[in-house]
Amino acid sequence: MSAALPRTGREVRLAAIPEGLPKQEDFVVVETPLPEPGAGHVLVRNRHFLVFPGLRTLIGGEADGVPLPPLRSGDTLFGPCVGEVVAAPADSPLRTGDVVAHMRGWREYALVSAVECTPLFDALPDPVAYLAQGSAAYGALTRLVDVRTNDVVFVTGAAGAVGSLAGQIARLLGASRVIGSTGSPQKAERLVSELGYDAVVLRGAGSIADQLAEAAPEGIDVLVDTVAGEQLTAALGVARQGARFALVGALSGQLSAQRAGGSAPVEIDAYRLVVKGISLRGYSGADHPDVEKEWIGRFGEWLRSGKIRFPHTRISGIARAPLALQELIEGRHFGAVVVEL
Repeated sequence: MSAALPRTGREVRLAAIPEGLPKQEDFVVVETPLPEPGAGHVLVRNRHFLVFPGLRTLIGGEADGVPLPPLRSGDTLFGPCVGEVVAAPADSPLRTGDVVAHMRGWREYALVSAVECTPLFDALPDPVAYLAQGSAAYGALTRLVDVRTNDVVFVTGAAGAVGSLAGQIARLLGASRVIGSTGSPQKAERLVSELGYDAVVLRGAGSIADQLAEAAPEGIDVLVDTVAGEQLTAALGVARQGARFALVGALSGQLSAQRAGGSAPVEIDAYRLVVKGISLRGYSGADHPDVEKEWIGRFGEWLRSGKIRFPHTRISGIARAPLALQELIEGRHFGAVVVEL
């Protein structure tokens, strides 16, 4: 290992399984020796990692059907990350200095299998943009609901990592009116002024159903749902004939203190689904392996042309990462939340 590297690095571990929603005191930042990469592995100095709500499900122990392992007390957290290779065996396909994406975030240095690293080139103007959660929104809009010219689109959780890109993507694909939902008046203003939403439904400001009916007096054609709960019910109430609904998240249940992160029950009117011919489908990236490459190509073009923004909040330092997760769960940030090391 290079003499220029430190002997230790810090990582974030789950100190104890929380009661209710995770808080920063449920985690601990520890110092560990840097490992030496052996055959098939590289050592990566992590530069940025994503704080994502799916950690709540992994910590809550209800990870059935999730393609990620559960987190137990003492485990190091993980998640999408961008970093630089700082040590690699002579026979490695990766070289020192290569910028890569991998899933071993939440630590300053990561020992990663070379086959689990994705080399990053210049498809996107900023490596941090590879942490954007737009692939799910793009896949849902192009593979499940096939958004069309003049569609009215409703995006729930519009100020989150997925929603803040979903509305912009829908517009670029031809939607004539884009409506979002959020729980903060400040976020609502930013959705309109910065991201081009036409109207915003505000949780806690009266009936969601009434607000949505006012924002979409002629109904909606497409739903991109990251929340579920009463917002999904409200969307069914204003759905046009043949409306297409794509479910990409269920934050109403996932981030509920009364649940463990793996369920989001909601009452829906099955009769309305039938008579309106509404399609309702869940989006999984694993079912659409071609989407990621296509998304990166279009995202790069849109970023360089100024047609799309990547809303995100950068949190400096690994010591602040546990608080960043708590604040994400509390809805304090706009767009994606990225820890910068």
